[in-house]
Amino acid sequence: MVEPSARFEEIKIPLPDPVHGLEEVSAVLGIPRWWPTGARVSVVLCHGAGGSQDEPIIESLHRELTEQRYLSLRFNFPFAEAGKRRPDDGLVLRRTLRAAIGMLARDPTAAPAHLFLVGRGLGAEVAAELSVSRLRADGLALLGYPLHAAGKSEDAEADQLYRVVAPMLFMAGTRDRYCDLDALRRTLSRVGAPTHLHTVEEADHLFKVLKKSGRTQEEVNAEMLGVIDGWIEQVLGD
Repeated sequence: MVEPSARFEEIKIPLPDPVHGLEEVSAVLGIPRWWPTGARVSVVLCHGAGGSQDEPIIESLHRELTEQRYLSLRFNFPFAEAGKRRPDDGLVLRRTLRAAIGMLARDPTAAPAHLFLVGRGLGAEVAAELSVSRLRADGLALLGYPLHAAGKSEDAEADQLYRVVAPMLFMAGTRDRYCDLDALRRTLSRVGAPTHLHTVEEADHLFKVLKKSGRTQEEVNAEMLGVIDGWIEQVLGD
């Protein structure tokens, strides 16, 4: 008998209201083999301000998390779907993420029992904001959280993080100009929810590394996948 394998489906997510003339946005649903058996854990991945659902780290994590056993979804925010450079306002972004999460339960017989949000840059900020507005998420993995403007660590702002109650995993590159590590550590010392910080050596805001670092992008992606996977297991085990 041939064992089933993970499969990926291109789908559309209806928007609550039209944005940029769009009534829906594109998404890719990753369905692991044997779903919906097991712990039925889902992961929704949110892209950053300068990218789309196809940005390399989001696409890589989505593929590998699905292969690992997670029901995984990546999607476009409306501005990315429309090819706009300027991100949508916060309400539109949060409503789009909520609509994306709702797609995971469209088949009640295969709905997930657990939900984790993974966001990079802007997507991390949106995930944190939505988690404090009556959304039940088991945990948030916030990659390259945009703590301040580029190179302006003295202007760090993270008020929404103080209201989050779900466990949070922060991943930051040592070359990220939008997330100074010292400023992030000071912020996390004041956060009440459980937090864990993992630094990615020589990585920038997009988690790309220079050739002189001696590391390949595949190695960096594998490191991040392993940390996220282990953290999810720890959260569910507590």
